[in-house]
Amino acid sequence: MTLFSVQTDGLLIYGAGKRVRSFLWLLLAPFLFSIVIADGSGISPKIMAWIESEYGASAKSRIMNWQALIARNQGLDEQSQLRLVNDFFNKTPFRSDNEIWGKTDYWATPVEMLSIDGADCEDYSIAKYFTLREMGVPIEKLRITYVKALDLNQAHMVLAYYASPGTEPVILDNLIGRIEAASQRPDLAPVYSFNGDGLWLAKNRGRGKRVGRSERISLWQDLITKMANERE
Repeated sequence: MTLFSVQTDGLLIYGAGKRVRSFLWLLLAPFLFSIVIADGSGISPKIMAWIESEYGASAKSRIMNWQALIARNQGLDEQSQLRLVNDFFNKTPFRSDNEIWGKTDYWATPVEMLSIDGADCEDYSIAKYFTLREMGVPIEKLRITYVKALDLNQAHMVLAYYASPGTEPVILDNLIGRIEAASQRPDLAPVYSFNGDGLWLAKNRGRGKRVGRSERISLWQDLITKMANERE
């Protein structure tokens, strides 16, 4: 993935094999599908049957476990929610976008990630972000954050959680299982962060300077569109 990945060649995926074509069909049938939402309606039985048929019983089980994770833990304290969500998604095997989607950079929805049973760093961070939002963690406490992984000498993405405004965040990362304070991760150099409310350039290890709305990132726009299409 590129450090500033702000361009995409469109929402519809093309030429990447059966799995991508299957999900393209899914996006063209949004009335069949609902991701986990606050009222607990979950995924429709019809689309769950489709996922099981296409990806097997294990895919259906992963999505059901995800729904149960959210439903069981909406009233839990936020620190416990962070640990549960981080552990849940870090079990998904790492696989590159090229391997899964036949693209250099593709941001999968949590449903895509769990059905395929593969993810890269963006997918882990996105899934954790939306799952914690569904559990009730306020949006202002969460930032999807682009960093440079210095030990690997490559771009990377993590989820940052701020317990209160102006405090040092903790980092949810697929590279390590532990949730640690940003100051304990000298291997990560922040570049910029965003959520549904805005886009910030990194400034040391603080919250950074706000530079605009998250709609500036076209892959984020595409992700939100796909997730909207996944709802009934």
